[in-house]
Amino acid sequence: MTEDIKNIWRNADAVCFDVDSTVIQNEAIDELAAFCGKADQVKAMTIAAMSGKMEFREALSQRLRIISPTMKQIQEFIQKHPLRLTKNIKELVEKLQQKSIAVYLVSGGFRGIIAPIALELNIPLQNIYANKMKFFFNGEYADFDENELTSKSGGKSLVIQELKNKHHYNKIIMIGDGMTDAEACPPADAFIGFGGNVVREEVKSISQWYVHDFQELIDAL
Repeated sequence: MTEDIKNIWRNADAVCFDVDSTVIQNEAIDELAAFCGKADQVKAMTIAAMSGKMEFREALSQRLRIISPTMKQIQEFIQKHPLRLTKNIKELVEKLQQKSIAVYLVSGGFRGIIAPIALELNIPLQNIYANKMKFFFNGEYADFDENELTSKSGGKSLVIQELKNKHHYNKIIMIGDGMTDAEACPPADAFIGFGGNVVREEVKSISQWYVHDFQELIDAL
């Protein structure tokens, strides 16, 4: 790792965090699948998607068709199964915000599940870029919104480009554990790989900086 990326980190205008296995300790869609009794069928597909071996939108669509969660199941999942924050993420977000660095959550997961996490971290809800599920009038699962940038492969790159265009950020950093995060650089000015919950060797090998604990990033600020 060069000193260059540490300088970018210290002088960033905005930091975008992946959510699953980065901000939280697990993959929310796998947890939701387990909650709905569909764990085994969904887990293998998540691994394929995160390793870049399957087109993202197709993997998302197939997993959701298998789970077919109702609106009631989603509400119960959020209430009864709160997702666990990764160690030191709260402190890191606080430190970034103290330095007036904008913090975003950019995820291939779902807004309804991510919103409570954002609130816990004092991240504005408008700073969430994630997918939306659609439900029929009776609460049955219908589909997901394909207009969301994060619903397709390369979606995180599109989010970062939109943030640059909208807010004129000079330096944006993407932090995450998966290939979809690594592929967002460029247009992100730097990518920091995170291995505190799961280590993906293909991501580690291409990371400009790879950390196993957010304390490393707090210390570098």
